[in-house]
Amino acid sequence: MSLLAKLKLVEAKKTTQISATTVRRNKVVARLAEQIELAKAKLEGRAYSVTRQRCVTDEQTGEKRTVETEKRMREWWWVAADGKKMNIVLKYGAKVIEIAKGKTAIEIAGQQELVATLELLKKAVESGELDAQIDATAGAVRAGFGK
Repeated sequence: MSLLAKLKLVEAKKTTQISATTVRRNKVVARLAEQIELAKAKLEGRAYSVTRQRCVTDEQTGEKRTVETEKRMREWWWVAADGKKMNIVLKYGAKVIEIAKGKTAIEIAGQQELVATLELLKKAVESGELDAQIDATAGAVRAGFGK
């Protein structure tokens, strides 16, 4: 018996285009992963930073080179006014995503729930539960560029 006969052969074509909703979902998931790592670092008392590469032109020579810089990370959570509870928001770019009608934040009891809540949010975004909200926020972000 041939070795190839043991394999299941099918005709398949690789898609070359990803839907806009999937791209937006992937962006939010990536930012949530960064927030999870930032929250873990805060709980452990260590610093966390993300580096990215930028193309910089030298003013004197005019030569372009790639430089590694730290990305500024802002926390998506804060301590509520009562000083005991915390609030978490979900963002697309700089805009806050409205999770439910009129509700933009998630209230948690404290830092011990922070990582678990962020991971739960990440799973919800990955499964597509917030696609409509992300698309609406992306539309608002796009509308701001037309001004």
